[in-house]
Amino acid sequence: MNKARRKRLAEAAELLEQALSIISETRDEEQEAFDALPESFQGGERGQAMEEAISSMEDVHGAVENARDTLADIAGGA
Repeated sequence: MNKARRKRLAEAAELLEQALSIISETRDEEQEAFDALPESFQGGERGQAMEEAISSMEDVHGAVENARDTLADIAGGA
């Protein structure tokens, strides 16, 4: 892979790093909002929806993290 393509992949990895930050911040905010709910609401429909969103954001974070790492590896070595 030539230098220009490696540079573009490195840029994509940087953008994914920014996305990771946004996902983390949003997940943390949602977790704080869930934790602030009274226990009776945490077990209810709203709380369950919040927990599902938090879990989904964790899954997405992991997938984006893997993509970022793979791109960084390609950009650094290929």
